[in-house]
Amino acid sequence: MKKLLFFVFLFLMIPLMAYAQVEVSAASAVLINGNTGDILFEQDAHTPRPIASLTKVMTAIIALESTSLDDVVTISEEAATQEPSSCPLVAGDQMTMRDLLKCLLLQSGNDAAWAIAEHTAGNVEAFVELMNNKAQSLGLEQTSFTNPSGLDDPSSNLSTAYELAKIMQYAMTNDDFREISGEASYSTTTALGIPLSWDHKHRLVRNIDWVVSGKTGFTRRAGRTLVSVAEIDGNQLIAVTLNDANDWDDHIEMFRYGFGLSGIDITVPEDYLRGEPLDEERD
Repeated sequence: MKKLLFFVFLFLMIPLMAYAQVEVSAASAVLINGNTGDILFEQDAHTPRPIASLTKVMTAIIALESTSLDDVVTISEEAATQEPSSCPLVAGDQMTMRDLLKCLLLQSGNDAAWAIAEHTAGNVEAFVELMNNKAQSLGLEQTSFTNPSGLDDPSSNLSTAYELAKIMQYAMTNDDFREISGEASYSTTTALGIPLSWDHKHRLVRNIDWVVSGKTGFTRRAGRTLVSVAEIDGNQLIAVTLNDANDWDDHIEMFRYGFGLSGIDITVPEDYLRGEPLDEERD
């Protein structure tokens, strides 16, 4: 009888054992259920760390809630001379807010972040105040911003893996953010007739159909930072890693684990890292 009970117990535990472990190389990581906010996996998820260009998710939120996508934005000299990565923008040129947000979220343009901030709040300092106020209103006690781009000047923007997941969960409730951040590529022409074209730097968004949104980041201080959103049959998962040299594979494994909890097996194309850029090109 005891043997029978043991084998019944083992049989029932096999599905759970198959998804019991996730190993990631990140300093901090978290996987949450995007529908409920529940934490499905965490690894030092509540320690504040530099977040690099994951900052731009909050930059986009402020712009989307404060401006119109059809606003015409004039590019200042200060915006145009921000360090790469860039759109690139030219001082005196004009673009719509929609186009700047696409550069911000696909190309990770630091120049776009500056132009968006100046147009939205009048100056960068006032925009950063809006960012910090928004973080507070969302109950994010360990998130702080000093700039809209994620560069480590004047000091690093800080957050935790968990609070970044909450920021992304909030952002995904905005239909315009979902649409813009989920595009694989985009082309436009500025008021001066300059053609611009960007491929999404998030390789999972570009190459896996069930990864519907995401943002990359990199500075030498922050290391590689990444947020990804996956959706299958109404199940939404949000993964965040900070300072993770193996982030693409780690996000796949977190999604494999998370969807496995619902009995969903994911399919990943063999070439999903096609065209992976150097770190210096990634931010």
